[in-house]
This record gives sequence, C-alpha cells and structure tokens, in this order.
Amino acid sequence: MRPGAWWQDAVFYQVYVRSFADSDGDGVGDLEGIHSRLGYLELLGVDALWLTPFYRSPMADHGYDIADPRDVDPMFGTLGDFDVLLTEAHKRNIKVTVDVVPNHTSNQHAWFKSAMAAKPGSPERDRYIFRDGVGPKGEDPPNNWVSAFGGPAWTRVPDGQWYLHLFAPQQPDLNWTNPEVAADLERTLRFWLERGVDGFRIDVAHGMAKPPGLPDMDPRADALGPSHYYDPRWDHDSVHEIHQMIRKVLDEFPDAMAVGEIWVTDEERLARYLRPDELHLAFNFRLVLTHFDADAMRTAIDRSLTVPARSGAPATWTLGNHDVWRQVSRYGGGAAGVRRARAMALVELALPGAVYLYNGEELGLANVELAPADMADPRAKTSGAEFGRDVSRVPLPWEGDLPPFGFSRNPRTWLPMPPAWSGLTVEKQIEDADSTLSLYRQAIELRKTHPAFGGDELEWYGAPAGCFAFRRKGGGLVCALNTSASPIALPPGEVLLSSSPLVDGKLPADSAAWLV
Repeated sequence: MRPGAWWQDAVFYQVYVRSFADSDGDGVGDLEGIHSRLGYLELLGVDALWLTPFYRSPMADHGYDIADPRDVDPMFGTLGDFDVLLTEAHKRNIKVTVDVVPNHTSNQHAWFKSAMAAKPGSPERDRYIFRDGVGPKGEDPPNNWVSAFGGPAWTRVPDGQWYLHLFAPQQPDLNWTNPEVAADLERTLRFWLERGVDGFRIDVAHGMAKPPGLPDMDPRADALGPSHYYDPRWDHDSVHEIHQMIRKVLDEFPDAMAVGEIWVTDEERLARYLRPDELHLAFNFRLVLTHFDADAMRTAIDRSLTVPARSGAPATWTLGNHDVWRQVSRYGGGAAGVRRARAMALVELALPGAVYLYNGEELGLANVELAPADMADPRAKTSGAEFGRDVSRVPLPWEGDLPPFGFSRNPRTWLPMPPAWSGLTVEKQIEDADSTLSLYRQAIELRKTHPAFGGDELEWYGAPAGCFAFRRKGGGLVCALNTSASPIALPPGEVLLSSSPLVDGKLPADSAAWLV
C-alpha cells in the first residue's frame, strides 16, 4: 500500500451485521459473530470493515431506523462486545468504520415520542419536519413528495399535522435547520470516535438538507437517485454545511475518515462533497449501474475518474452492497454470471483508489429468490418490488453441507439459506486454488504488495470490439477485460492473475487478466 492516509487505497469489506455470523443461536448475526470470524477477514486480506447499523432499533428497516445511536441493540450484543471486536480487529491491523444515519431516526426514538406527545409548533416537533396539510381540512399532504420506499413521503398524525419521511413511515426525517439536530450528531460522532472507531459511512449523505418551503417535485422524477427532472428531496446546496460540521469533528481525530452514500451522477456536483473541508471519500455507484459490456464499463471508469480530478480526493469503486442485486445475478446468473463477476472483481481491484467489497461477493454468491412469506424488506412490502433487497442479504455460508452452514446453530435463520450453497461455503473454497474466494485472496494480496499497483492515472490500449485494456501509469499494471464471445490475444507482458484459465494463451470470453 502506498504511503499516505490509510483509507486512500484501502480495501474495505462491508459486513451486513445481521447476515455475517450468529454467535447466540437466534438466527441473526451479531457483534460476537463478527469477532469470531476476524481470522477469516485477516486471511482474506481486507484493510478495513464497514459495519451496518447495530444500534438500538425496533428494526422496521433492519437497523436503519435508529432509536438510540449511542448504544448497541441487544439483538447484536452490548457495548462491551463492540469494544472487544474493535480491539481485536485493531490487533489484526483491520480498521473498523461504522454507519451513521443523520437523515432520520426511528419513530421510537425519544425525540419523536416527545414530538408526538407535544403540540404543533412546539420545540419537540421542530426537531422533525411537521407541517399542516393542504385542502379545506388539511386532509392532503403538504406537498407531492414520494417516499424512496414507495407511496407518499408524509404520514398524518391524530392532531391533523403531517410529518415527512423520505423512507419508511417509521423513519421520520430530522429538521436540519434546528441546531439541536447538529449537536446530537456531533455527540454521536464523538461517542464512537472516542471508543476508537476509524471512520464512518454516512447514510443518505446527499439527503438531510431540505429546500425552504418544501416545493413540489416534478412527478416524473425517479423515486430513488438523481434525475434530470426537478427533485428537491436530494442534493440541496445547504447539505454541504452539514458535511463541513462533520469534517470539523473528524479533523480532531487525525486518522479518522468519512465516506458518503451519495446517489448523485453529475460529476461536478458529486465533487463538491469531496472538497477539503467535507468528506474524505464518496461512494461511486457507476460500476454497480453498468451492465457487463467493455465499452460501457470504460465509459463508467472514465467518468468516475473525473471526480478525483475535480476534487483531489481518491476514487472509490464498488460492485455491490446490501441495497442492490448481487453481481453474479446482475451479470446474467448461472455459470456466465459467476465468470463475469470474477472478471469484474479483477477490474475493480486493479483501479486506483479505495475499493468496497460486500460480504459474500468473494464467495461468488448470487441472489436468493425468496417466497413472499420470507421477505422482510420494508421497501419490497411498500413498493411492490418483486424480490426487494432481501435477495442479497441472505446469511453467509461458512461450513458444512446443509443450512445454516455454520452461520448459526439455529436452522431458522432470519432469511432462509438455500441448500444449493453447499458448494460455496468458505470451508469448501478456502483450499481450492480455483475458487472465487482464492481469486479474491490472491488479488487483494497482489494489490497490497506488488509495485505495479502504483499511480493514480490510467492509459487505455487499443482493443478488439467488446474488450478493453488499461495500464496504471506509475506502476505499470495492465488490466484486460473481455466481454466478447471469443478468446482474445492479451497485451504484451507476464500474466499475474486471470479470472479464468487462458485458452492457448488467449483471454477467454467473460474474463479479465492482470499483466506486468
């Protein structure tokens, strides 16, 4: 790893806490479960963890509805368990970053309970966004905003007012014009930083700030993410004041960092979040949103690299997370989906900047089609999504031949595990040199140790249709991707690693290779 801040080119590993490892037999992952598997994470070679919320919560959105951001929910353990996990991770040179959710709280948060008990116009209600409705009796919502989970973004309370929730009704939005809200987030940040956490992932970091007057959105605007139609729910200019406040706190802890979940595709606007007094990193979702095609991937990479050029901040890369389909399924499923996912892993890990992996991708896991009765995702229930986000949240298979594959001693896991995963367990893959897990281990090790991974700029080779090849200036690593239907000749050089065996020295279809 090159000199500089630890996070600049780190390989982060997202732990979806509910689904990583269960220590107490309730069928839900927990902090002690993560602790018990730190040896695996060290063997994989990751530099840092991102833990999804483990705070006190009624779990309407599986922890993203937070009732107390400065305590551990008993489902996941105790503050003592967290401290042990943090200490032991640091002993293994693994950094630990945690989620913060500044856009909203749970409706079971003490503040919201007080707001519901108080009168319209009270200080308690001013911590949230309560408004009178429109119409003769206030029977209609204050504006036409819709929730990211489907349906209106407003819920009416018994006294006739409405409160805003850009997500589930159990997740009321905070009022960021109220100084108490900023003070409380600062308290939360300091609470975890003083315990020793290494940074934060900021949920919905392009949210929080709302435009004065809450104007209507263009009804054609997308329910999630940016749009060329007018959408005042996201990316309001005053959100940058919030990130400046967060950065002031982080700067008191010299090695701490923050990465924002920012669904903004305009490179100039995204770069604003990465100014020297704001975020250290911003998630880049272009690879997630791009299908398996060399030309499309090259365009996504080139556009992504304009953000570091504008901001001076490192690039970030990710192919998956707990909110999107797993890449094996996105790339077509079956054997072809696995080959393509392995190829894209090499592309991602060859690029300059920080990389975020999602737990289970290193095992080549695909989506799990769940029966309607098994689905737990509130977005699926309210928006009518066919599978929702649960398809990529099924617990990880560790060992054995039958569910729950060592994830838990309880066969009833919070989402059911498919018997077909018997060949994809860590136990089966760890000693198999051709497994997807072995590919990730080799790739991460080379990325961390081989001098060819130097330099932040790319140069592109000429390549056959359906293919690309780039070289990292400074280090010299060459990465070639073949999305065509036929094997292709590789650029000159020694092959370090390939996602599929070469065919007569050529790179087969749906494959990638590294060369020096």
